[in-house]
Amino acid sequence: MASVDLRDELSCSICLCIYTDPVTLSCGHNFCRGCIDRVLSIQDQDGGYSCPDCRARFVGRPSLQRNVTLCAIAERFQSAQPEGSNEVFCTYCIHVPVPAVKSCLHCEASLCSDHLKVHSRSPEHVLSEPSTAPKTRKCAVHKKILEYYCSEDSTLICASCRLDGEHGGHNVEPLDKASEKKRSQLFQLLQNLELKRSEMEKRFQILEKRRKSVHEKAVDLTKEIKAMFEDIKRHLEELEKKVLMEVSRQEKQATLSVSDLIRQMEVKKDEISKEIRRTEALCHTTDPVTVLQEQVSRQGDLEKGPMVGPTRDDQSHEVVGLCMDPVSNGLLALSDIVRNVTKGIYLPDPEGITLNVNTSGDHITISDNLKEATYSERKNRLPKTSERFECNQILSGEAFSSGVHYWDVEGSGSGMWRVGVCYPSIDRAGQKSIIGSNDRSWALEYFISEYSAIHNDEEVRVSEDLSCHRLRVCLDYDAGQLSFYELGYPVKHLHTFSAIFTEPLHAAFWVGWDTVNTDSWVKIEDCELMDVDTPSSHM
Repeated sequence: MASVDLRDELSCSICLCIYTDPVTLSCGHNFCRGCIDRVLSIQDQDGGYSCPDCRARFVGRPSLQRNVTLCAIAERFQSAQPEGSNEVFCTYCIHVPVPAVKSCLHCEASLCSDHLKVHSRSPEHVLSEPSTAPKTRKCAVHKKILEYYCSEDSTLICASCRLDGEHGGHNVEPLDKASEKKRSQLFQLLQNLELKRSEMEKRFQILEKRRKSVHEKAVDLTKEIKAMFEDIKRHLEELEKKVLMEVSRQEKQATLSVSDLIRQMEVKKDEISKEIRRTEALCHTTDPVTVLQEQVSRQGDLEKGPMVGPTRDDQSHEVVGLCMDPVSNGLLALSDIVRNVTKGIYLPDPEGITLNVNTSGDHITISDNLKEATYSERKNRLPKTSERFECNQILSGEAFSSGVHYWDVEGSGSGMWRVGVCYPSIDRAGQKSIIGSNDRSWALEYFISEYSAIHNDEEVRVSEDLSCHRLRVCLDYDAGQLSFYELGYPVKHLHTFSAIFTEPLHAAFWVGWDTVNTDSWVKIEDCELMDVDTPSSHM
């Protein structure tokens, strides 16, 4: 008996079960946090809040204070119950637990088949299916059986509550009718949830398949990269050997030439030394006849010219120097190897474009620096103008009517978004106003880890193997080209549109949602200079 009474005290009046994370309102009544949150959320639609038990009203949504003591008591009571304790036992069989077959809402007691036979048959003794907390089936104020449901206050009420005027003018229905409507809503919700689960399972299978595909491609790419670098190493080793052998050959050839020159110069040096000694001897001779005779006999040899061969600096350098052509050729070959691995074109700094708030749709939140646009579930209720889009779209404040322009953007990894360009004459309302869905705009769409190029509602899938969500948009107005690059490593060309532009172009951004994520965003960013692949596909 005491256990049943304690269970009644520990049961939430909304879900009729033992408290789960109990919280207390300022009026003193306790509820499961999840239960009271749902009730307050329903009441939030009418802007008025009240306690489901005593109907005390609150100014603003009441704060929920966790009841730590009650939480501990409920947990200990729950853990102390034996297995199968969900079964309801007769309140009057105190010596041996006997399963109850009915509960009397008037007596707030559960009855076994024997006690049910002798129980009062009067109308106020309403019987129901066995309940662990029959007390919760009564009004906390009037202590009468709950027979009606007030949809405006989201509250179960008794007959006295209906008559005391507090629910006057409210939509009050019998419990059976109200519960039938609620079940119908729940069945609809269940169908929607099952549909979403089915869609999630399909997406899960798609993503799982894609993850497997990415892994397989990563393995193949790893093998290709390793093979490529092994090939580079082999070419470098061969190039190194070739250049070093050429330098060694030139060294030997130059060394032989220098050695021959040294030998020739040694002979000349000996001759000069002999001549110096004879000349010195003549200088010390006192006999004039000897000096003059020796001079006459050697006059012919002296007139023949210098005894040492050509020794001009340019000739000596030509003999001794090494040819630098093999080294230069080797460096050129090395640069060719590097170019074969990292082919690309150089792009200048991106331009610092900003968003034009006057074109923003109602479901877009714009950052203070006018660089980021985020999808918002809450409608902003912006003033209606001829510039403003009805869809979740926004344009840049800058327009381009000539020249080459670049800007970098980053998008969220979830949800759905588009980036591109459009004419200012694009429609501002209807499904056709979204960039890419008409003949006045060109866009790249991101959805479920895929990029697609879209123009005039014609879609071409361009990439599934994403390395990042950063893009470079390149507009060559005069050449009539709009290109998109993924700024990963390596940089990847995604797609190039070709057209004859007839109006100024604005950068355009659209942010959407999917059935799971609603946090789509796109932002304009400034980034470092990067090399990108040469465009190869056109639409």
